[in-house]
Amino acid sequence: MFRIGVDVGGTNTDAVLMSGRDVVDGYKSATTEEPGLGIINAVSKILEKNKTNSKDIESVMIGTTQFTNAFVENKRLEQVAIVRLGYPATVSVPPCIDFSNNLRKIIGENFWIVSGGYEFDGRFLGDWSSQEIEKVAKEIKQKKLKYISISCVFSPINEKQEIETAKIIQKHNPDSIITMSHLIGRVGFIERENATIMNSSLGRLADKVITSFKDALKQLNINSPFYVSQNDGTLMSADIVKNYPVLTFASGPTNSMRGAGFLSKKTNAIVVDIGGTTTDFGVIKEGFPRESSIPVDIGGVRTNFRMPDLVSIGLGGGSIVREIDGFVSIGPDSVGFKLDKESLIFGGSTITTSDITIAAGDADFGNKNLVVNLNQDLINKSKIEIKRMIEEGIDRVKLNKEDVPVILVGGGSILVQGSLKGASEVLIPEHSDVANAIGASLAQAGGEIDKIYSYSEMGREQSIENAKNDAIKRALQAGAIEETINIIELEEIPLSYLPSGSVRIHAKAVGDIF
Repeated sequence: MFRIGVDVGGTNTDAVLMSGRDVVDGYKSATTEEPGLGIINAVSKILEKNKTNSKDIESVMIGTTQFTNAFVENKRLEQVAIVRLGYPATVSVPPCIDFSNNLRKIIGENFWIVSGGYEFDGRFLGDWSSQEIEKVAKEIKQKKLKYISISCVFSPINEKQEIETAKIIQKHNPDSIITMSHLIGRVGFIERENATIMNSSLGRLADKVITSFKDALKQLNINSPFYVSQNDGTLMSADIVKNYPVLTFASGPTNSMRGAGFLSKKTNAIVVDIGGTTTDFGVIKEGFPRESSIPVDIGGVRTNFRMPDLVSIGLGGGSIVREIDGFVSIGPDSVGFKLDKESLIFGGSTITTSDITIAAGDADFGNKNLVVNLNQDLINKSKIEIKRMIEEGIDRVKLNKEDVPVILVGGGSILVQGSLKGASEVLIPEHSDVANAIGASLAQAGGEIDKIYSYSEMGREQSIENAKNDAIKRALQAGAIEETINIIELEEIPLSYLPSGSVRIHAKAVGDIF
């Protein structure tokens, strides 16, 4: 039996055929406007090339940038009914406070701030009222709003008010899609509410994209289950993605990091993923991406759900090269998936980094005869600038001055030749051009919890056990096989400025799905 990993990027759709933990073959094809079509192209080619029967595919894992791109570009988003439980404590900061004017116009300003919420230790902040929620539910129905976001102050401590609110709203709006903040973000309220609103705004697109993926697999006669990559290096079932599309944000670079670690046999290293448009720098720690410890900005909006610690720059195989007054600049703009039409080596008129690489003799694709007359000084300066940009990115993700292994992956890894400052060794493993798809195929199902516990009330051992059990429960919901689940992260952060022996516990569990 085989499985297939797919990564749908902005420039390329990559597919890889796996047998156990062995890579059988990989294939790259151009991303299409309709993502399902790109999947059909890539997967059908790899099955045909390896004479593999679609009935022998036991599972499919897909990574996608569709949701990240939609939010960043402010496209294909829906109006959201925003319900906040936190009156009167939170009225001074209305919902969507740091959203752009354009984003607020698209998502709408349909929000209700009602009584409710908790103190940090679980005491009531406001008097939650079912009658008040009933009134809100009827107003939402009157406005015909389908996508609903519910946020409650300190709901990661106690989710009861969010759950009860959702039940009442659902009763009056049976077709509504509701997102509760305790299932999305961490303790910080504004960032968690932002993430919840973002998730709701992507509801219709999530349904469309997952349906597109399902239809694509149906056309390929693949009837096995399929999973979608999350941004922490784990997977979730396709049906869960419909409800939590934001958890896929930055899953592409995450898959590349997982794939890079697997291909290089390195568990601790810096991964440089060079695509067609951007280069992402990240760190793998014990085989998993290092998570960001600060609020993450997505399209100008602060969030606090889990995200890999990444640095991205505008450098890729399709980046445009310019020389002005003797100085060479590269990117940040790129010809993207039009590389095979607009770059010099394919008969176009735009100088790209791929043209530089072919002219320098560092790779061989396209028509090298079309770049034989490229100015040698431009080639040399461009190569120096590419190397400088990569070395600067490596330096930005390092935590100390020690040299560390650097793994180059992605189709654009051909841009880099030789050693790099800050790297103890530079590795370009076999199949590195489809590392993202390999990472998707290897991922496990996971779940995590981030809560504040009172050791003086519950005790340390019981608090930790509860956190572990909650993380395991979420991993099971994501599709993990129970007997394979392990706790891979457990953090205790004492909150000395709070009474009652308060400690913030972060637990993460992962398990196999096959």
